Amino acid sequence: MGQAEIHDHMRLGTTTVSRAWSVTRRDGEVFGFTDHDEDLAFEGIEFRAATGLEASSLEQSTGLAVDNVEAIGILSDVSVREDDIFAGRFDGAEVVAWMVNWAKPSERSVLFRGTIGEIRRSGESFTADLRGLSQPLNLPKGRVFQKPCSAVLGDATCRFDVGQPGFVSQRLVEEIEESRVFRWEDDSGFEPGWFQQGRLIVENGAAAGLNGIIKRDMLGTDGVRSIELWEPLAAVVVAGNNVRLEAGCDKRFETCRYKFLNHLNFQGFPDIPGEDWMASYPRRSGGNTGGSLR
Repeated sequence: MGQAEIHDHMRLGTTTVSRAWSVTRRDGEVFGFTDHDEDLAFEGIEFRAATGLEASSLEQSTGLAVDNVEAIGILSDVSVREDDIFAGRFDGAEVVAWMVNWAKPSERSVLFRGTIGEIRRSGESFTADLRGLSQPLNLPKGRVFQKPCSAVLGDATCRFDVGQPGFVSQRLVEEIEESRVFRWEDDSGFEPGWFQQGRLIVENGAAAGLNGIIKRDMLGTDGVRSIELWEPLAAVVVAGNNVRLEAGCDKRFETCRYKFLNHLNFQGFPDIPGEDWMASYPRRSGGNTGGSLR
């Protein structure tokens, strides 16, 4: 990496140093920026000079406190676009900042490594809050004792393969309203509500890679299936785009057992007593199971 060399270079009376940033989005797209007046290239990344990106002073600590820094840049079709920000494509992107000798880029040192937090837009520019590697340590950890399952369908604890036949449907968009309600005719392959609380994923077009949580999945008497999302997608979806529907899970033990046949991996506690158990009392008839008194 040339860290020792860049430190030696900084001790000289005259230096040729600049800063460079790489941004790697979750979809794999990589962007490079530098405050030097010419483009730089290293780590297999081209760092563009004509992007107008700059960073505020960096606060770092040796403890577990989160490092704080802001990056300010200009919206541009060749770098960061307003549509991509609104679509959430830069949310959680990995950021690496270097101090680099622009005369000899092999001499460089990493100043910051973290992820993008909140992004704010002002006029033709944007401001991104960057979070250091210690940010995840501030998140709650551990299991919650509750009746519903705490896993996300298909994750490492659930272990269910959402992509298997019968639980996923890929189709072309026929009718869409406000980027939130999708409709298809003559859909009888899945029972009503099968995709409720599941996901709709856009596979191509301007909204490729975006997804939304399904609020309602209804099948009308005319055979028209209606899929409604909780929130509109943040990019334009048009008829003819490919979308993928994934079955939904309401986190109940019965659903895990009978819909997905995955009850051995259920991550909740279905037999935990409810709040009514506190007001229960012994009785000769019925069962003292801790359930509702009604």
